[in-house]
Amino acid sequence: MAEKIEIRPQPGRQTEFLSSGADIVIYGGAAGGGKTYALLMEPLRHIHNRNFGAVIFRRTTPEIFKEGGLWDDATGLYLMLGASPNKVEHQFTFDRGGRVSFAHLQYETTLEDWKSSQIPLIEFDQLETFSQRQFFYMLSRNRSTCGVKPYVRATANPEPGWLADFLGWWIADDGYANLDRVGKIRWFVRGSDDQIVWADSPDLLKAEYPKSKPKSVTFIVSTIYDNQILMDKDPGYMANLEALPLVDRERLLGDPKRGGNWKIKPEAGKVFNRAWFRVVPAAPSGGVTCRFWDFAATEKELAKPDPDYTAAPLMRQVRGDYYILDLIAFRGGPAEVDRTFVNTTFQDASRCVADGSEYRSRWEEEPGSASKRESRRMAKIVAGVDAKGVPARGDKLLRAKPLASQSEAGNVYLVAGAWNETFLAHMHGQPDLPHDDIMDGSSGAFSELTGGDTVEPRSAAARVVKASSVF
Repeated sequence: MAEKIEIRPQPGRQTEFLSSGADIVIYGGAAGGGKTYALLMEPLRHIHNRNFGAVIFRRTTPEIFKEGGLWDDATGLYLMLGASPNKVEHQFTFDRGGRVSFAHLQYETTLEDWKSSQIPLIEFDQLETFSQRQFFYMLSRNRSTCGVKPYVRATANPEPGWLADFLGWWIADDGYANLDRVGKIRWFVRGSDDQIVWADSPDLLKAEYPKSKPKSVTFIVSTIYDNQILMDKDPGYMANLEALPLVDRERLLGDPKRGGNWKIKPEAGKVFNRAWFRVVPAAPSGGVTCRFWDFAATEKELAKPDPDYTAAPLMRQVRGDYYILDLIAFRGGPAEVDRTFVNTTFQDASRCVADGSEYRSRWEEEPGSASKRESRRMAKIVAGVDAKGVPARGDKLLRAKPLASQSEAGNVYLVAGAWNETFLAHMHGQPDLPHDDIMDGSSGAFSELTGGDTVEPRSAAARVVKASSVF
């Protein structure tokens, strides 16, 4: 006797998502709510229809096949039901002919690949990563001759943009989901000025736009608290969300019932906050110390009305705490920058030897042969010191997130000095200020001290502060 396999959604919001009859259902609003698994379950109701096909989109192909991603989850689920996978075609075919395919829409031009397609069920995983045009264009491919009424399902995490605007009726003024409206269905049409017009019933829209065919939409919020299976299997995941920097934490964890915040943005006091840094009279000896230089002094740059600074924070790591010992930030020509770099590097190295701390001098190395030659020159003029350039990596705000997490957790200290207010004002003002040199240097030093790894912040109770020496 064949083993009976029963697959059902978790009670609550996952069930609500899979029960909705709206044309378009958007499910999400936080991380860990079981959104992707719900998307994978949705096509299963039609797999006995040999003419049925569903397409699940991610923005890029690597997102489909990354470890623990869509394809892995689909494999674990669909093979239990006898599906045959075809990784070349990115498709699962079930015994009676129903198909579930996976595809990307990496570029706007990728839409051309879907002309003349008929897709009864279109699903978007992480809809906020797609453009507005991509979403609405694919609605024109949402058609069916297999007996299944065409419909769309999507998951999303909060992010300001077109999707947040589209869901505005379901989102409260404070950016979290309005629980009085979650799950309620509304209808929309395109007005004569190409704007979306909403109403609480299709009849109201048809009265004003007689030739229109309104589409129904609803939004169902989910949070990690709705995913008891994940909470039981991986209780540490909650700690990972709690360790995120403020903006990401508000988006991906947010409120236990109302989900993440759709309106929060990186702005002054939210990437870094001056209240997160405690000023101490001294830093412990030992550990590893790094001064990271963000060079910005060329003749061309100095000719600008508001040229960038050369900034070089000095940071020490001791037993999981981080001390900013000093800050250099000035505008100067190449000769002055060279002179300051050489003198400071040798002074730092000498003091670190006396203080029992390993010393490193680092700077950002831009792509290209000219930058590599300059890096070699800089290393030569401080021969005898551990000094080298490191490649620039990714978006500046993304690079700053690990340091922001540690700062908010209270693990980053400032040694008292005349430079403290300059540092605090700069960090608190990111990303709204015209310059980000000090932040770049600080995140560079932090990355060097941690090997580029994201370090989980420790609780305040676990921190031990020792001020045994003054730098």
